[in-house]
Amino acid sequence: MNRAVTLDDLILTGIALAAGLALAFLSRTLLLWLAKHAKRTRWSGDDVIVDALRTVVPWAAIAGGIAAGAAVLPLTRTLQHHVNQVLTVWLIAVVTLSAARVITGLVRTVTQSRSGVAGSATIFVNITRILVLAIGFLVVLQTLGISVAPLLTALGVGGLAVALALQDTLANLFAGIHILASRTVQPGDYIRLSSGEEGYVEDINWRQTTVRQLSNNLVVIPNGQLAKTNMTNYTRPEQQLTVLVQVGVGYDSDLEHVERVTAEVVTEVMREITGAVPEHEPAIRFHTFGDSRIGFTVILGVGEFSDQYRIKHEFIKRLHKRYRQEGITIPAPTRTVSLKQPTATVPHPRHPEDHQLPR
Repeated sequence: MNRAVTLDDLILTGIALAAGLALAFLSRTLLLWLAKHAKRTRWSGDDVIVDALRTVVPWAAIAGGIAAGAAVLPLTRTLQHHVNQVLTVWLIAVVTLSAARVITGLVRTVTQSRSGVAGSATIFVNITRILVLAIGFLVVLQTLGISVAPLLTALGVGGLAVALALQDTLANLFAGIHILASRTVQPGDYIRLSSGEEGYVEDINWRQTTVRQLSNNLVVIPNGQLAKTNMTNYTRPEQQLTVLVQVGVGYDSDLEHVERVTAEVVTEVMREITGAVPEHEPAIRFHTFGDSRIGFTVILGVGEFSDQYRIKHEFIKRLHKRYRQEGITIPAPTRTVSLKQPTATVPHPRHPEDHQLPR
């Protein structure tokens, strides 16, 4: 300290601190007003940015007030340097945390918008957050005068040992990144594996993929196994799909009448049942002369995979009722079995010489 602290120094310091607090209050009020307007827009990214600025700007204003107050006081060069370092580290930490929040929020927004269904790919969010925090940590070390080159060298050698020890974990990590980058599977998709598991993809994280079955149970699948297995994705390339219902009528039925009645039922179901596709054109295709019936396939339009059960349920009920009203029969399988009685064995008559007594 070069000289004693005077009353003017304290007053100026107080003014600087008060100005920093006032600026923090005003900026927070302004950002609250901006946040209300940001919620009215379609893009959710502006909400994330404004929310992060509500943290950065007030703390930056307070740090600026403290720095200005410290500059007014007659501090020694060493003490002034330490104060500036503490404020710089504090500001870098606030900016790093806010940047991590903004970037991860934007990544989450992008993944949700691409999936089309509620859910998030946390693998990208977590990797992004770790990278931003690591960069901020290195900047803090560099600010404090600590060389980061030996640290990076040590991390490189240690990373090789960790990679050898965590081969399965890293395989799952890169498999998850590959799955999301190739967009073969996204959160919200309905998938079925060759091993029999099926359901909606809830989340893809750094190690595993979580699938929610229609029974509301969760199936956890390692990303490496998911990348290697045969899989059917019922949501891509589009969410709408068609389902087939097999029907059969008797040989004495008028097929033109059967086709017309069936098409009317299909149109009624597509128009009235939730989850159906109203613009779907009825499609009936006869294909088989069976043992007791003529078989045909009815093609129904479904908006989403799980809707097919409700639509098939309603279609079969209404079709059965309409067939009874129209006199169209759906014969049960029949089979004719013929039983033959075994014929009795009649002995052949003996030759007359066989009846003669021996002499």
